[in-house]
Amino acid sequence: MEEAMSAFLDRIKALAAGDVKTIVLPEGEDRRTIDAATQIIREGIAKLIILGDPAEIDVPGAEIIDPAASEKRSAYADAFYELRKAKGVTPEQAYDQMADATYFGTMMVKLGDADGLVSGACHSTANTLRPALQILKTAPGTKLVSSFFIMCTPVAEYGEDGTLLFADCGLNIAPNADELSEIALSSASTWRSFMHDEPVVAMLSYSTMGSAKGDTATLVQEATALAKQKAPELFLDGDLQLDAALEASVGLLKAPDSKVPGKANILVFPNLDAGNIGYKLVQRFAKADAYGPLLQGIAKPVNDLSRGCSAEDIVGVVAITAVQAQIA
Repeated sequence: MEEAMSAFLDRIKALAAGDVKTIVLPEGEDRRTIDAATQIIREGIAKLIILGDPAEIDVPGAEIIDPAASEKRSAYADAFYELRKAKGVTPEQAYDQMADATYFGTMMVKLGDADGLVSGACHSTANTLRPALQILKTAPGTKLVSSFFIMCTPVAEYGEDGTLLFADCGLNIAPNADELSEIALSSASTWRSFMHDEPVVAMLSYSTMGSAKGDTATLVQEATALAKQKAPELFLDGDLQLDAALEASVGLLKAPDSKVPGKANILVFPNLDAGNIGYKLVQRFAKADAYGPLLQGIAKPVNDLSRGCSAEDIVGVVAITAVQAQIA
């Protein structure tokens, strides 16, 4: 079971090591970050820049930078000022902001001194996402930043050998139909980046193909129609109940004309309540490995960690971020 569940991470690590990228870790004061960095350097997954006090951080092979004392602080502040002056930021405020490790690290990514950033072990999602949206902004052609989890379960018949993508489970509280369709399309693109097979997207609801009425079912039906208009080549359908999305026998009964039921490897939840509860149920009851919340739709890769993460979790997210950087 553990071998099957580690196959995804092993593949991601191998991809990361094949084209090594530079990832910045702003939380050099966190012990888990240091332990993870040591393993990342040892396995050759990424080059690392760790932000913090060089006197307190000992990770051979990593570059250690104190943002407040960096020779690049002024240049980063000037660039940040140009980005934010229309919002009322002054040069002095920009300089002060560059003492913040997450802002400093995000400017490193913006200016090409790093390829991606991973933070959140001891900071909130807002602390990670705010600088990314202010500095990096959304990717071209993308309307919405959303989050996803890669769920690696011991149930090999689901997804790709037990691996599925769940979205959005950590960011957008109540997406409208257009936003839900954008989450579906971003998730499909993300799946192609990581996995061998084609994305098959199930737009989840308590209803299957209009079998029940209600605002949420209608929302998912509208989002499905929009997604199909935007990407008619994509294997995507809804509204679908979870059992129809994953079990071929149930799908054949409930949605006999759809190609998605029983084959879904991406589950798009109608709102954050459903997504967050859903991934945690699978994580606890199915003993799944949950990699995330990861971010999609930002111009360059930035990913958020759970504050309850382990050093091994950080290693996995850095590997995923490095692979995202290869295709950014």
